[in-house]
Amino acid sequence: MCEACPILDWAEALPTVASFTSRKVTDTMNDFIIWFDRYDHEQKPLVGGKNSSLGEMMMAELPVPPGFAITIDAYQLLWFDRALVDEVNGLLRNIDHDNAVANRVTADRIRAAIEAAPMPEIVAEEVTTAYDELCEHCDTADVPVAVRSSATAEDQPDASFAGQQDTYLWVRGTDDLLTSVQRCWSSLFTDRAIAYRHQMGYLHQGISMSVGVQKMVDPKASGVAFTLNPTNGDRSQVAIDASWGLGEAVVSGEVTPDNFLVDKVIHEIVLREISDKHIEYRLGDDGVVHKGDVEPERRKIACVTDDELKAIAVLARRAEKHYGTPQDVEWAIDRHLRSGSNVVMLQSRPETVWSQKKRDSVVSRHSDPMASIVSTLVAPLHTRET
Repeated sequence: MCEACPILDWAEALPTVASFTSRKVTDTMNDFIIWFDRYDHEQKPLVGGKNSSLGEMMMAELPVPPGFAITIDAYQLLWFDRALVDEVNGLLRNIDHDNAVANRVTADRIRAAIEAAPMPEIVAEEVTTAYDELCEHCDTADVPVAVRSSATAEDQPDASFAGQQDTYLWVRGTDDLLTSVQRCWSSLFTDRAIAYRHQMGYLHQGISMSVGVQKMVDPKASGVAFTLNPTNGDRSQVAIDASWGLGEAVVSGEVTPDNFLVDKVIHEIVLREISDKHIEYRLGDDGVVHKGDVEPERRKIACVTDDELKAIAVLARRAEKHYGTPQDVEWAIDRHLRSGSNVVMLQSRPETVWSQKKRDSVVSRHSDPMASIVSTLVAPLHTRET
């Protein structure tokens, strides 16, 4: 049994419901919504690591798909439900960290309880209104969105919570959006997340969840870019990996991406390594991602043009200049945008490790960036049964 595991008394630790509903609504923030293009540095504690990065990129006027963050206040308001608190506390008290199989069952029960709890009405109303505004902005009814977890724990310097929470992709319509938001909240209580917090000594109530809602990208090609050469640390070059469609074929090892090096100053392409890309994952007319064969005429040609490579390098360098440190950038080429403005950025984070080993692929040594692209662009190949 784990007497230290209960989430304690959330309801006493949080502000009152009235304090949420009485706050002044500003141009950049409603009670529970922060738009990425109106993000402010002071709001970072409210939106977690991923969402603050998206807002930061918007502030830098980088081409990021539109969207908004649902703040941690919405997640915390869930815990005013006394019955939910008691049920989750009871389940957590039965955790035995030496029994992984039993803990997986317990974690599933906790997640089911959180997802079954009614979403606070004022949260549902604001999320619905924001989604309607996003649909209007995109001139698309039920615009497909990525619903991404953004936990406050991602900013902890002494721990890595990456990949522990859920992302739901190609979500359409208000009902599916609200369901996906609640599933992101519940993903703070996967068996892996519970065990890791226990190992690291983090209290369950010490970590909150923001959720990002962002227009999906339908990429002709996608990849990663490093604003240095990872073989030798040369900061005069941008290293780019690219593959057709979504990034799943690269992450799964089914294809090797094209590799390029671009000079930062004169934008000359100084290295080209074109791979046989025989498989791609792409969105079908039915709104579902499919794995398909690449036509013979596309298999052994570059999946990005020289102009697109230069545009990727320019954007990566702009991110580096804004952040003041070498960056690891996720990008995609949206097939629905016109040429010249079709390269979009999905994420940018500091590049902290580069290898002296032979460079077969940027992705081969840095799997997390391309895996993150997949979590952004393609529906997971395995889903939790509900």
